[in-house]
Amino acid sequence: MPEIDREPSFELIERSLSSRGRIRLLYLLAKHEMLNITSLAKEAHLSFEVTRRHLGNLLELGIVEEHRLGRIRVFKLNKRHPITKKILTLFSLKEKERK
Repeated sequence: MPEIDREPSFELIERSLSSRGRIRLLYLLAKHEMLNITSLAKEAHLSFEVTRRHLGNLLELGIVEEHRLGRIRVFKLNKRHPITKKILTLFSLKEKERK
């Protein structure tokens, strides 16, 4: 797991939000406590392989955590990461604009 900076850099924000697929996954993880890769792929309308690749990038950045529940791998936002609060705020604003 990479070392977490206190202030997210522009590069980190750019890498996190640089693709629609990654944004969809972050949104789903912000909306749900945790999801497995199959559910994420289905709800994000992405292939399993693309979802796996995006999750790999988010895991490398430290924004997402992976946990095992028996044989099932589940993913959730890393609440200790400084960018997570900003991501949650961003998606809560998006939800308010829809209403």
